[in-house]
Amino acid sequence: MEAINNFLSSTAFSEIQVGNIIMYAIAFVLFYLAIKKGFEPLLLIPIAFGMLLANLPLAGIFHEEFFQGGHIDYAGLLSGKAGLLDFLYLGVKWGIYPPLIFLGIGAMTDFGPLISNPKSILLGAAAQGGIFVTFIGALLLGAYLPDIFNFGVNEASAIGIIGGADGPTAIFVTKELAPHLLGPIAVAAYSYMALVPVIQPPIMRLLTTKKERSIVMEQPRPVSKEEKIVFPIMVTVVVSLIVPDAATLIGMLMLGNLFKECGVVERLAKTATNELINIITILLGVSVGATASAETFLKLDTLGIIALGLIAFSIATAVGILFGKIMCKLTGGKINPLIGSAGVSAVPMAARVSQKVGQEENPNNYLLMHAMGPNVAGVIGSAVAAGVFLSLYR
Repeated sequence: MEAINNFLSSTAFSEIQVGNIIMYAIAFVLFYLAIKKGFEPLLLIPIAFGMLLANLPLAGIFHEEFFQGGHIDYAGLLSGKAGLLDFLYLGVKWGIYPPLIFLGIGAMTDFGPLISNPKSILLGAAAQGGIFVTFIGALLLGAYLPDIFNFGVNEASAIGIIGGADGPTAIFVTKELAPHLLGPIAVAAYSYMALVPVIQPPIMRLLTTKKERSIVMEQPRPVSKEEKIVFPIMVTVVVSLIVPDAATLIGMLMLGNLFKECGVVERLAKTATNELINIITILLGVSVGATASAETFLKLDTLGIIALGLIAFSIATAVGILFGKIMCKLTGGKINPLIGSAGVSAVPMAARVSQKVGQEENPNNYLLMHAMGPNVAGVIGSAVAAGVFLSLYR
């Protein structure tokens, strides 16, 4: 009996709190969305499992106290008490994982649609309006309800980036400006990325007419190999000179794309698009999910972040569509406004949603390649927006 009592006293059942149970429920919801509904499983499963691990009492897998105040307690890490996720989380704190994700994204991205129709970069830029509108909204909440929402310019910048529908960029900005909000912002950003097919179509139908949705666009012009090779080099130089703080993300994105387009480093391109990005996705997802402990996640700030994230994403979609309607008028009806919704960074899901909604009105309408232009422009735009926030408030 004494051995049994000793074993029972060593278990963590008695340490489970209500907050832990709530976090388990949230993790299970993410598992359901990923596994049953197929919403971004590569992202949501590691995040949900990291959340589950972080809320297991006495497991000692992750210690938030080692990373409080935006600093790293190296003495704590080397004390022998650190867990596996403490060391994996260093890749987030040091800013390693998000740029490597961008490297893989670049190697999988075809910038041909953007190069063939440079005007589509305007749609990608317009969709970033959701970032800045939400930034202002978060600041107003922090100013008028400071006892409920503790949002300053740093927190507002990190929350606003959710509107770009770009998880790695949101993490990159948050770990620099508001590391205490990393868990809620990461969960919100990746959840809304996963829910693109659910959130965007109602907004698209609301803001466009049947006639506009039925517009068939002309085939984009062919893009030469030389153009595709020069593009990533030129974008890196120009963007980095204008917004130096965006150089890390843009540089890795364009390096990956150069691997793909140059045709002489197929091994590197294959590694970036397969082994590397898969490994980093696991490490990033699990370590970011581990920051969503009950103590940090179950706050009113989290509800505000989730609500503002939805507003940011909805506004980004709406602004892209409205700008698409303007371009439709200016070009005499040659541009289908639906492709403006693809200006967010959820590649290629947002472009596929544009294609799907367009084909609902006209089965012979093929908008995917046209929508990919604003879609990849949105990736660049969100990285530039991140650089602007970092340059202003870091």
